[in-house]
Amino acid sequence: MRIVLQRVSHASVTVRGQVIARIGHGLLLLVASGTDDGPDEPQRLADKIFGLRVFSDEEGKMNLSVSDVGGEILVVPQFTLYGSVRKGRRPSWDAAAPPEEASERVERLAVALEALGAQVSRGAFREHMDVELLNHGPVTLIIDGADLATR
Repeated sequence: MRIVLQRVSHASVTVRGQVIARIGHGLLLLVASGTDDGPDEPQRLADKIFGLRVFSDEEGKMNLSVSDVGGEILVVPQFTLYGSVRKGRRPSWDAAAPPEEASERVERLAVALEALGAQVSRGAFREHMDVELLNHGPVTLIIDGADLATR
């Protein structure tokens, strides 16, 4: 799985003119699933994200996690994170998981975050979404599950 994590002051997802998800202070996760994802990857990523210290403490150091600050999480599926532009001018999506598998993995990530105590909102899978956010910092990280050491 690949995730673009952004620390936000607020974020929302609109589908066909209707706001379907909205969060305040917290994390926006743009999430894609790849063909090589292992079965434990959603849980490993949830554990990493929930404890990731990307929020500032009283001294201005990034020392606090989303749980420490009572932040919310917005999970937005985005298969284009697996787009390859190595050849030609049109991206290839060969490394992206099939929609049925990807949908299930993205939902497993959201459920795993909720099980850890996070308040999670969701974008819509296989829909055209308008994602609005105010990046706080800005803080943006790219997390690739393949790069995380297994326990």
